[in-house]
Amino acid sequence: MKANFELMADYNRWMNERLYEAVSGLSVTELHQDRGAFFGSIMGSLNHILVADIIWLKRYTKHSYHVEALNAVATMPLPTKLDAMLYEDFVALRQARAEMDKVIIEFANEVTEEALAADLHYKNTQGKTFSRKFGFLVHHLFNHQTHHRGQITTLLSQIGIDMGETDLLARIPISFG
Repeated sequence: MKANFELMADYNRWMNERLYEAVSGLSVTELHQDRGAFFGSIMGSLNHILVADIIWLKRYTKHSYHVEALNAVATMPLPTKLDAMLYEDFVALRQARAEMDKVIIEFANEVTEEALAADLHYKNTQGKTFSRKFGFLVHHLFNHQTHHRGQITTLLSQIGIDMGETDLLARIPISFG
C-alpha cells in the first residue's frame, strides 16, 4: 500500500503542477467566473482541493503513529467550510499548493505499512466521530484530488485548453524483464 501512495503523491504533484500551469494563462475574471462546477469557479475548485487536503491531513496528525512530515499541517488553521476561499490570489494559491504537495510527498515517503493498517479515529466537519482504516483514508485523499482535478480539466476543455495526458499510467515506471 505504501508504494502505491508514494506513486500517488508523485502523480498528484505532477498533475497539480501541470494543472496550475494550464490555468496560469487565464485572467482573474476567467479564474473566478462561475462555471456551474461543484465549487463554482476554477479558483473555487482549486481552493476546495487545498481545503480538503488540509482537513484530512490535520486529521492524520491525530493518528497514534506520528508522521513527522505532517508537523507543518498541524499548526495550520482548520478551514471551517468546504467551499472556503483560502486564497483569492492565484499566485499565492499556487505557492500554497506546491508547499502542500511537498508535505504530501514527504508524508507518503514516511508513513509505514503498520500505520496504514491501523485505524484512525476522527471527527468529520459536523463533529460526528468515525473510525476507519488509515490506508483507506489516505486513498480517499488522493482520489478526492483526482476527482476535482477532473472537473477542472473539463472546465478547461470547455474553454479550449487541452491538458493533454492526465492518466496515472504516465507516472507508472515501465518494467523491463
